[in-house]
Amino acid sequence: MITNMIRFIIILIQRYEHTEANMALSFMEGNEALARGAIAAGCNFFAGYPITPATTIFNNMLKMLPARGGICLQGEDEIASMGYCIGAAMAGKKAFTATSGPGISLYSEQISFAIGSEIPLVIADVQRLGPSTGSATKGADSDIQFLQWGSTGGVPVIVLAPKDALDCYLLAIHAFNYAEEFRCPVFIASNKEIGMTKESFDLESVLLPPIVERKMFEGDNYLPFAAEPDEAPPFLPIGGKTLVRQTSSTHGPDGFITNDPEVIARNQDRLRRKILSACNRITLFEEDIQSQSDTLIISYGVTARAVEDASRILAGAGRPVSTLTLKSLWPVPEELLQEKAKSFKRIVVFEMNLGQYVHEIRRVLGDKKVGFFGQMNGVLITPAQIMEVIGNA
Repeated sequence: MITNMIRFIIILIQRYEHTEANMALSFMEGNEALARGAIAAGCNFFAGYPITPATTIFNNMLKMLPARGGICLQGEDEIASMGYCIGAAMAGKKAFTATSGPGISLYSEQISFAIGSEIPLVIADVQRLGPSTGSATKGADSDIQFLQWGSTGGVPVIVLAPKDALDCYLLAIHAFNYAEEFRCPVFIASNKEIGMTKESFDLESVLLPPIVERKMFEGDNYLPFAAEPDEAPPFLPIGGKTLVRQTSSTHGPDGFITNDPEVIARNQDRLRRKILSACNRITLFEEDIQSQSDTLIISYGVTARAVEDASRILAGAGRPVSTLTLKSLWPVPEELLQEKAKSFKRIVVFEMNLGQYVHEIRRVLGDKKVGFFGQMNGVLITPAQIMEVIGNA
């Protein structure tokens, strides 16, 4: 018996050593993961203003970025910080800023400028309970519609939604890649519960996306906004040897202000098409489709974790449901939603708000009945609530 116990202990030690050799766990909050993901993507400029629950992104960038030759500074307010990022991006930096709901409101005018002037940068919105000041220490998905429609012009934007700290790291890399490729601001719609909760994850087991760099102009006679109808123009930094024109007004390919309706229409169409034509390619999601299920649950953000727990419990009870976790919210992944929903009798959407993204899903799915459960009271949606809704749907 003693010999068997010794053998058992040896096997356990060998397994432990094998695990330690092949797995390096990271333990960090979502905000730190966002900062580390941004640096991994090549971020070399950060500007922000302290605001709960996003401040620890600034704290982490301040610790890490200067040591790597980057620049990290605090603006006198959110408006100034966003302006610093736009200027840095125009000069060729990979720029990053972070805030929460009230700060996003102050960013709004300059977000429009970045969209219209095709200035790449990444904006982390660690959402909290709104409206207005709301509750700085309570999470909610308050800003989902505002991120798309909070700027003038109605031009499509890219919004990514992590569900945990590992997603924060990965989606930060994707966000910088998309910003560089499409020359546009990209949002990461995090949440206080994700941003300020520490958890373990195995980063080494994850396949990271290759880093995308900005397409630079080569040749003579640079036209700063000349591009194919569904592409972003090549880039040259302001302050270099070549004159680069920038304006927040309507402009032609040469960067000069114009009132020509045809020129304006072509540019407006290109701003839309460069994002929408790539929608399927930049759509990120997870799915768990159960063949014997007639119910599809759609969620995003931290709520997706409660959905996963509820799904496991229901499956164990012989009542399987299928799940679709969206990590790309804007542009709306219409083809994905239609494809995944077509075989299900029931669709139920869960959100940590009073109903924002569900309207897009209902629009896309047309005559399919889409149920909804949401709350915005500073409390997480629980697996028990999800199972109750599914049982009553």
